Amino acid sequence: MAPRHLALLLSAGLLALLLGLGLSLQLGWRRDLARWPHHALFFAVCAGVLVSGVLAGWRGLWLLPALALLLTMPRTKPGRADHWQRAILCAAAFGLGVWGAW
Repeated sequence: MAPRHLALLLSAGLLALLLGLGLSLQLGWRRDLARWPHHALFFAVCAGVLVSGVLAGWRGLWLLPALALLLTMPRTKPGRADHWQRAILCAAAFGLGVWGAW
């Protein structure tokens, strides 16, 4: 397996964890215990997408929309609709980016 494939799969796994944890926060489950892991996972996903893009070379340009959407997430307010809508957009953009960068 090529390093770019491994990085893409690792980033996809981290993104799935981030979305799952974000959903649990949105629904109000364990709100007090899951806030800092959610932020740590967010930074890990951003770094993973960036590393995946670099390792993919010119194909990594497919990941730029996902990275741009991820970097604009702090502009949204957690708990509001724009936050989870942007998260879904990020996941969709990442899925298309993985398809293009694979």
